[in-house]
Amino acid sequence: MELDEAKQKFIQAWGTLGSNWGINRTMAQVHALLLISVESLCADDIMEKLQISRGNANMNIRALIDWGLVYKELKPGERREYFVSENDMWKVVRQIITHRKKKELEPVLKILEEVQHIEGESKEKKEFLEVVQDIELFAQRADKVLDKFATSDSSWLLNILMKVMS
Repeated sequence: MELDEAKQKFIQAWGTLGSNWGINRTMAQVHALLLISVESLCADDIMEKLQISRGNANMNIRALIDWGLVYKELKPGERREYFVSENDMWKVVRQIITHRKKKELEPVLKILEEVQHIEGESKEKKEFLEVVQDIELFAQRADKVLDKFATSDSSWLLNILMKVMS
């Protein structure tokens, strides 16, 4: 396999993986391209290499910046903005977890809290509350685990994995 073919395959696979995780496929492909690029790239470079529109490139670059996965890099004498990816995979995973937790888990916890304020008494209310409270307990535990994961260093996770595997 030639290097260019391997890079294309990696970018496509990262895009598919990203869409399986609920991340926009093109956003994941832009991230993959920046991950494997030796030098920072401008939006025009990204557009050309991925065959995407300027709007699509800019929207996904901004999203990656918001997620803390991509940074702007200024080059002296250049008017264009260049972009570079965070290459520390531990930090990438923590950023993704933090963002997804904020976007998905925290709103669920808020809704679970809100739906428990029900007037009246009935068997149906009691059963509903039991289900909601079980889900809330699980979500709170998941939230704590994700917090621990996101604030710890890679050696903590490695130690946990080694204990689980032995």
